[in-house]
Amino acid sequence: MAANVESMFYTREEPWHGLGIRVEDAPTSEDALRLAGLDWKVAQESIFTDAGDIIAGYKVNVRDSDRKVLGVVSDRYKIIQNGEAFAFTDALLGSGVCYETAGSLQEGKRVWLLARLPREYIMAGERIAPYLVFSNSHDGSGAVRVALTPIRVVCNNTLNLALNTARRSWSMIHTGNIKDKMQEAKDTLFMAEEYMESLGEEFGRLRGQKVTDDQVKEYVEQLLPMDKDATAVQEKNTLRLREDMLRRYYAAPDLKGIGSNAYRFINAVSDFATHSRPLRRTANYKENLFARTMDGNPMIDRAYQLVKAA
Repeated sequence: MAANVESMFYTREEPWHGLGIRVEDAPTSEDALRLAGLDWKVAQESIFTDAGDIIAGYKVNVRDSDRKVLGVVSDRYKIIQNGEAFAFTDALLGSGVCYETAGSLQEGKRVWLLARLPREYIMAGERIAPYLVFSNSHDGSGAVRVALTPIRVVCNNTLNLALNTARRSWSMIHTGNIKDKMQEAKDTLFMAEEYMESLGEEFGRLRGQKVTDDQVKEYVEQLLPMDKDATAVQEKNTLRLREDMLRRYYAAPDLKGIGSNAYRFINAVSDFATHSRPLRRTANYKENLFARTMDGNPMIDRAYQLVKAA
């Protein structure tokens, strides 16, 4: 398993990020919590100097299962337990929620869950499955974040475009009244329907936007620029990546019937960004790929901006 993954599961087929241990099913929050290795709680304890004096204004977050120190935080920091995250998702999505993957990074400092929403959408003649990603940190390094990520079912590509017309993510800090914030999250995150509706409209527009072979070549060169001081090896590698992206546009079986349009190009870039093998496969490559599920993929967003500006 990848270097920073402490524990993780996935159901049935290996997901696009390729992380975790396969299980047949995780139908309930309790099962998902256990299979992900997240069935532990975080406790806050006081911090003392060597002389035995309490350090005011700070606490230490400790995992109760093994006394692992997760991080030093402000005494205003409110813990959101792993079980609360799953309960929140249950309440948000209701019956029919299916937990596809969940896990722990960096020895419990960061945790996440990914749930497939009960409804699929038909957009531009294709099946699109929306997923909800909930990410939390126990070390004080970041906010709770929730994001919607649509997946093109036929090829498992992420299509989480940064639309101007609808939000797909929300976050909150670990201070104040957590229950109020969770209610705010529930209210806000019913944006899923609005985002998917806007995404469908945008896919229709992109499908009607014709692109020429010259435009495709120009877009690929902008997405994968050649450094003016590139060595022979770097130049060869960049050309190879460009050829890979072009091949996905022209030769991918699932794109051949779509036509020469911006939607096809976005999908080819998504396929490249989601599945292509990097020139240097770092130890954290798969974690970084999964992180883009939450944050969005810069290359896909850049491709989207290029075709929008045409």
